[in-house]
Amino acid sequence: MGLLSTAKLYLQRTETVDAPTDLYEHEIGLLEGGTLDLRTLRGNPTLIVNTASKCGLTPQFEGLQALYDRFGSQGLQVVGSPSGDFAAQELDDADAISGFCQRNYGVTFTMTEKVSVRANPHPLWGDLARQPNSGPPTWNFSKYLVGADGRLLARFSSTTKPDSSRLTAAIEAALHA
Repeated sequence: MGLLSTAKLYLQRTETVDAPTDLYEHEIGLLEGGTLDLRTLRGNPTLIVNTASKCGLTPQFEGLQALYDRFGSQGLQVVGSPSGDFAAQELDDADAISGFCQRNYGVTFTMTEKVSVRANPHPLWGDLARQPNSGPPTWNFSKYLVGADGRLLARFSSTTKPDSSRLTAAIEAALHA
């Protein structure tokens, strides 16, 4: 998706729901094959992030991995969803994406298959965008914190770094809820 196509994304409007829905009622393909049934994440908070390998924000992978290393043993799940919706900044091949993430950032958290998160969003991403006090990703590395019950707790912008005090405080609160 080029810059013109990316610009057109911002003209699309997303209808919101009045009450939160259960975001764990979705399935999504995994980058290395198979399917992630998000119901298996129930009982733990999950940080869901749209990622891209060729973005100026790509170094956030390091911070996301650090969050997973720090809080994973306490139950935090991190799910990255590669997407080329914003200026085609994602590699095309699953093996290339996986290799890039592991080689450059040591990513061990869950990575989904490459999906659309805004242009023609995967159902999970459409549902994330419709939640009260939410919206679609505005760029790569938008972050959505989902509670243990599957309800959206908070949405963080692309520019919110993974080590920001606001994000880590929200994760800690979700882990102790």
